[in-house]
Amino acid sequence: MPTILIGGGSGLIGRKLSTMLLEKGYDVIILSRKTKTSSNPKLSYALWNTDNQAMDINAFAKSDYIINLAGEGVADKRWSKKRKKIIEESRIKSCGLIVNTLRNNANKIKAVINASAIGWYGKDENNTSPAFTEDAPPANDFFGETCRKWEAAIDPVTALGKRLVKIRVGMVLSKEAGALQEFAKPLRFGFAAVLGNGKQIQSWIHIDDLCRIFIHALENESLSGAYNAVAPGPVDNKTLVTTLAKKVKGSFYIPVYVPSFVLKLAVGELSAELLKSITVSSTRIKDAGFQFIFPSAEAAVNDLV
Repeated sequence: MPTILIGGGSGLIGRKLSTMLLEKGYDVIILSRKTKTSSNPKLSYALWNTDNQAMDINAFAKSDYIINLAGEGVADKRWSKKRKKIIEESRIKSCGLIVNTLRNNANKIKAVINASAIGWYGKDENNTSPAFTEDAPPANDFFGETCRKWEAAIDPVTALGKRLVKIRVGMVLSKEAGALQEFAKPLRFGFAAVLGNGKQIQSWIHIDDLCRIFIHALENESLSGAYNAVAPGPVDNKTLVTTLAKKVKGSFYIPVYVPSFVLKLAVGELSAELLKSITVSSTRIKDAGFQFIFPSAEAAVNDLV
């Protein structure tokens, strides 16, 4: 079986994706800043440092495919100028290291599958706006510009003769961490916390379907370019939160609307992203032969909670 080299393999998506790849019989090498060992003979770790632009060339030479998920968490900390610079540079530097390593070293890499995000698109103009498709231009805001630079940083691999797939990831639902866990916290006290007026559309995806999209992109040579990784059933924030509340509490919960100014006080500039309505199309990835296991928010929540 081919060997998959994963950047960002220790994060939420990387851990799940590595497990799924191993279950399918692939050999997996996870790039890490620290030396690690594994008891699984098909899983190993190799050193890289994106700040110093250094990578274990032996691991690189063994690999058949690269999946790059690397990047600092967008919602992990309050945004400041320094934090925004870290979010942007962590993505660009990892891509630059991959491009330079491909350019300067003999390799057998067949394809690079690189993460991006639906932050590329900005927000819906109104409630009847058509869903964003992959040919839409990037938004003129921080996240749109970050995604544009992120994708531009990895684009040179095509000139090196490598197939490139860019996966624009939506809001990831997982039982381990992320949005679903944050929505669940107030439910411990019986409150379903609806953000703002709750009408903003959220284009989400179950983590299993997301990892399956990465594998689908890896295994199907016909895929290249950008693909949205979102479920075909985007929902508004109120629907998502109350779907979770009904699963956890039945009818014993109280919807509470969190005003935008309270969100801004709590998380600063990031609040604009939480209140942004963004309807994103999944048509292109479905047309490429991918079938969702969790197409609806209800199906995803029922599986994860």
